[in-house]
Amino acid sequence: MSLAVYWPIRGEPDLRPWMHAAHAAGVRLLLPVVVEDHAPLEFRTWSPESRMTRGVWNILVPADGEPGLPDTVIAPLVGVDDDLFRLGNGGGYYDRTLARLEPRPRIIGVGFSGCRLPTIYPMPWDIPMTEVLLSEGTHLA
Repeated sequence: MSLAVYWPIRGEPDLRPWMHAAHAAGVRLLLPVVVEDHAPLEFRTWSPESRMTRGVWNILVPADGEPGLPDTVIAPLVGVDDDLFRLGNGGGYYDRTLARLEPRPRIIGVGFSGCRLPTIYPMPWDIPMTEVLLSEGTHLA
């Protein structure tokens, strides 16, 4: 199993302790890497021993991680609507990437309580989450 996670920025939920536990349990973890502006993300293998470097947008990414494709993607969100469309930090990278992955992976959005919205007014290219987990324990599917 390969699981794409993320390195937290701008107050996103910090899953790094959980990432260490998942790695110790044998899960292959991948982190998203912005290779170039307005292009799909590349996913690279990460472990607690990975050497990290600052990538585009000054986000830490694996310096030497092998590329991979995830079975499941955990994506941060700052808003989510009743149809499980996600509002992120505004770059559109996840939507561009998820639209191109075949087969489409399971997509789990994670965010803090209070981020539910009636609608995010999704655009045709927006990809809904398979399920969403919020900090107070709410599970949307």
